[in-house]
Amino acid sequence: MADSPPSTVYIASPEGDTGKSTVALGVLQMLCASTARVGVFRPITRSTDEPDYILELLLEHSTADIDYAQAVGVTYEQVHADPDAAISEIVMRFHEVARVCDAVVVIGSDYTDVASPSELRFNARIAVNLGAPVLLVVRGSDRTPEEVRHLVDLCVSELDQEHAQLVAIIANRCEPGELTEICSALGSFEVPSWTLPEVPLLIAPTMAELCTAVDGEMYSGDPELLHREALKIMVGGMTAEHILERLTDGVVVIAPGDRSDVLLAVVNAHEAAGFPSLSGIIMNGGMLPHPAVARLMEGLKPRLPILRTELGTYDTASAAYRTRGRMSAGNPRKVNTALALMEQHVDALELLRRIAVPRTNIVTPQMFEYQLIERARADRKRIVLPEGDDDRVLRAAGRVLQRKIADLVILGEEAGVRARAAELGVDISDAEVLSPRTSGYLDEFAAEYTELRKHKGMTIERAREIVVDISYFGTMMVHKGIADGMVSGAAHTTAHTIRPSFEIIKTVPGVSTVSSVFLMCLADRVLAYGDCAVVPDPSSEQLADIAISSAKTAARFGIDPRIAMLSYSTGESGSGADVDKVRVATKLVRERASELLVEGPIQYDAAIEPTVATTKLPDSVVAGRATVFIFPDLNTGNNTYKAVQRSAGAIAIGPVLQGLNKPVNDLSRGALVADIVNTVAITAIQAQGE
Repeated sequence: MADSPPSTVYIASPEGDTGKSTVALGVLQMLCASTARVGVFRPITRSTDEPDYILELLLEHSTADIDYAQAVGVTYEQVHADPDAAISEIVMRFHEVARVCDAVVVIGSDYTDVASPSELRFNARIAVNLGAPVLLVVRGSDRTPEEVRHLVDLCVSELDQEHAQLVAIIANRCEPGELTEICSALGSFEVPSWTLPEVPLLIAPTMAELCTAVDGEMYSGDPELLHREALKIMVGGMTAEHILERLTDGVVVIAPGDRSDVLLAVVNAHEAAGFPSLSGIIMNGGMLPHPAVARLMEGLKPRLPILRTELGTYDTASAAYRTRGRMSAGNPRKVNTALALMEQHVDALELLRRIAVPRTNIVTPQMFEYQLIERARADRKRIVLPEGDDDRVLRAAGRVLQRKIADLVILGEEAGVRARAAELGVDISDAEVLSPRTSGYLDEFAAEYTELRKHKGMTIERAREIVVDISYFGTMMVHKGIADGMVSGAAHTTAHTIRPSFEIIKTVPGVSTVSSVFLMCLADRVLAYGDCAVVPDPSSEQLADIAISSAKTAARFGIDPRIAMLSYSTGESGSGADVDKVRVATKLVRERASELLVEGPIQYDAAIEPTVATTKLPDSVVAGRATVFIFPDLNTGNNTYKAVQRSAGAIAIGPVLQGLNKPVNDLSRGALVADIVNTVAITAIQAQGE
């Protein structure tokens, strides 16, 4: 239970289509990065049975233990029937949420099913009753700076009449060239104001949403590309050559199935170098291509999504033009675009100060991930991603670049890598793309590798064959300082990723063992587990290396290192080769790094649970409070981290390699896009040094 009322902010607007969900998502992330239990509340929701997709999106990113039903106040029907009773119900349901939260983001109504111009005042009444300050969001598109200021002036009067407290103003969806002028126009108000530019992507429908809108079905193409947004709709009523002249990135072409010239021209344009990357084709009228044309198209194996619908040209175009894309939990590109907008244009510290967010000693997974990204962004490093042919890597690269986490070099054939990224709707224009086989670095790298491995009889001819391998080429870039770190392994084995590091980068002086840790993000803290990925059966000396390296890694990521050297026995109670190995390793750690707090041998329960520690090792400063857990072998470590990950719902970030002179990190072959982004951030932080 919360001991004091949670910090609350009420996000309200005077109209629809303000992009309030973008602002709400950004504010939610700011809060989740600062305090432990952040909830979401929607005072008024639509009166239909369809779930509120904005609320679902925000709940997906919240950290408090509340479900959809708890996060909803009343419907529009209840407001219309009895406004006072509706407010009473809203207040009661809000406080049920507030009891389990440290902060709450309240999202005002959407101007749905309501004709009254006084809806902002009703939202202000709710905010006052909830004790929540108001963050006002207005739409800047199609308005001059003076018109935006006048609108805000009217809104402030409405809020004042209800005695609502205005905490800040955000003008969203502004013309990019007018951000400064609009911000200046809002400078006369007593609260801070920020401006966000219009980003067409955020309101663009995906091909899947268009398919639903035209009651269509997929005819051919890559289903993965149905998630790409349609940035423009074009009716292909002209000849093929004139259509080709008008193609732009992300366009969808509507044409009847019997327009073979248009279909073939557009399919080939999408694949051809020098033409834009398109979002898709909608064949209307219920007609299919002529069998000969269909066979030709099938032979081309187009990845471009082609939909078919029974609707005529006018109805198809009308349905497509009317379709507005939703920013939902299933659309990470829009989510990351919204987060990047808020990060780049809104002063998070100032906004949180005005909301009065309480400080906490708890570290949640969301807080830890946000801190990683902030630290990486503060001193941006150049990271090489060797697996440019993997869609997950390309999507992760897009997120990294969009949120300015790191600068990137992607290995692969440039034309193919950039074409596939464009197909996926991923912007990697700020990344350098290099092909190891044609790069100007090839001769330099071959000569360097020959010198490094001459004691093994390496020749320049053999070296040229070796360094074109993506792992060797990427590692050599790090070794030569062309990149600050490398992240690989999404499609390759751990051995393939790190073997070149042993040969080229080598270990830190004084450390002979390359090992790894997983950063285990539990509900309220972050622990370090080592080694769970590299050394199968470490000796006592290797265990000591792993413990010292793990403590340094933990400290680098904000974890106060208290080392538990794990065994099946605690203290002096057990004997045998396995326990003795850990006992010797603990002694070596104390000798080599006397400043570190270390306990061992110790069982896991005694290391993490204070009540058990009181019984088994009452005088230990580590027992019951350990933060760095060193496993006696890879079998134990790997199984334990996976058991905790699956059973306790922990987020496992890693493996983070340690002991190398420069940072190289390995990915799981099942890595998700978010895992790759986190690993890039970790690698960048390692590259920043102590």
